[in-house]
Parts: sequence; structure tokens; C-alpha cells
Amino acid sequence: MFDDISGRYDLLNHLLSFGIDRCWRRTLVKKLSQHHPVRILDIATGTGDLALAMATLGPVKVTGIDLSVRMMEIARQKAARKNLASRVGFEPGDAEEIPFPEGSFDAVTVAFGVRNFEDLERGLAEMKRILVPGGSMMILEFSHPGSVPLKQIYGFYSRFAIPFIGRMISRHGEAYRYLPDSVAAFPSGNDFAVILERTGMKNVSVLPLTGGIATLYSAEK
Repeated sequence: MFDDISGRYDLLNHLLSFGIDRCWRRTLVKKLSQHHPVRILDIATGTGDLALAMATLGPVKVTGIDLSVRMMEIARQKAARKNLASRVGFEPGDAEEIPFPEGSFDAVTVAFGVRNFEDLERGLAEMKRILVPGGSMMILEFSHPGSVPLKQIYGFYSRFAIPFIGRMISRHGEAYRYLPDSVAAFPSGNDFAVILERTGMKNVSVLPLTGGIATLYSAEK
């Protein structure tokens, strides 16, 4: 599915979020900068927007992994255009079987991909495994706004507008029906924080963004 929509993926991300997705990623990068990571793994990297944004953190080496070959082809092209190919690399990888030894990275990130894990707790355990002791985990994901009228407006927009616009531009109706369904089914806010703690992560924090449309979760190994 993600291979099929790769050509219009970035356009639709920015269009459907009114460009706010860029702000959400910048928030993650700013928060991560406080931990001064050198080796960073970006899981479900997609077309590489977050991985490339983290290259601004100084002398870092960022590795992005994803199951979608076409998405990563686009990510590599972006890295080449930005002269970042020596600092940001992309390779195939499954979040539930991360192909790196224990303690390989100072930080691990996921932006809008953790809800796609088939086995959520197994994926989180793998993310923890490849971190050094004290390493940082940052997860950016859609969530459920609770305030009126944002809750109602967002509910209508995600249920009707996103599938319609997504189908018209990507010509792939299933992918943009899947998006609101997967967000609705995902445990957000404190519910997800409890899962992180159950995985063994420490100092878990929850930062709602744009009224709770997205949430940034951070934790330490």
C-alpha cells in the first residue's frame, strides 16, 4: 500500500495537515537536541522527512529503515539533493525485527508509523533493545483531540475529508480510508504512555500538539 502511494505521499501529508506536520517534526527535533545524540535510528522512515530534519542536529549519523522500497528510493533522492547522503542513510528494515545489535543507537524515533506496527509491544521492545542505556526514544503520532469543538471538527475531517482528498489525489482509496481507522484504533495520550512504561521505558512524557491532533511521546531506556 505504501509503495503504491509513495509518489504522492509527501504532497498529501503536507496538504492534509495544512503543513502543520512540518511543525510537529521540528518540535521532535528540538526536544531531541537536548539529549545530544550522535547515532540515531528512524523507524518507519517513509520518504525520510524526519531523518533528514534530524541531520541538522550537528555531527550525527542518522539511519532510516522502512519496509517500503519505493518510499526509501524517494528518501535517498532527497538526501542526495540536500547533500546529506553521507550523514543520512536508508535501508530495508522491520520495526519488529530491527537488524542492528543491542545498544547500537543513542536515540530512536518514529513519526506517524508506530500505529502501523503489527505487534505494538514487540516493536517497542525492539526499539528499546537497540538503544544504549539512557538512550532516548521519541514517538510522534496522531491522537484523539478531546476538546469541543475541535474533537467534532477533526472527527468529521478525518472520517470524510481525508479519505475523499486522498482518493482523488493518490488514486488509492484504501490507503486514505486506512489512515483515520488506524488513528481511531490506536491508544493515545496516557494510554500509550502506560504501554511505554510497561515495556520498561523510564521518564515517559506526553506532549499534545495542535490541541491533541498529534502527540509527541518521549522516554529513556
